[in-house]
Amino acid sequence: MKRFSQKHALSIAWTQATIALVGSLFFSLVMSLPPCDLCWYQRICIYPLVLIIGVGIVKKDKNFLLYAIPLAVIGWLFALYHNLLYYGFIPEVLAPCKAGISCTTRYYELFGFISIPLLSLMAFSLIIVCLFGYRKYAE
Repeated sequence: MKRFSQKHALSIAWTQATIALVGSLFFSLVMSLPPCDLCWYQRICIYPLVLIIGVGIVKKDKNFLLYAIPLAVIGWLFALYHNLLYYGFIPEVLAPCKAGISCTTRYYELFGFISIPLLSLMAFSLIIVCLFGYRKYAE
């Protein structure tokens, strides 16, 4: 298991970050779904992860974790807050989306419950698990 984790954790994290990047661009550019403020903050965290993790893989440098883990955790916190708003655990008056698109607008739900904010939360969760798994075995 240790060898598998070291060998594939970063590839899985990079693949997930890339899928999240492409997915967010697909929702915006192809499906013409405008992102809310919280979506923008999550994009600010996910887009650089593709490059940071990719460079870490190519250069085989463990120091990239100093940048990737905090960025992924911050993105996860934005995604968690977005989900709590979206599913009604936090009242909408606490949403940062005051003008323009609401953070609770229901555009797309796969199987009736898998929303865009939930996809983001799952993506950041997988990336964090992979980065911490790699860090544990890389030391």
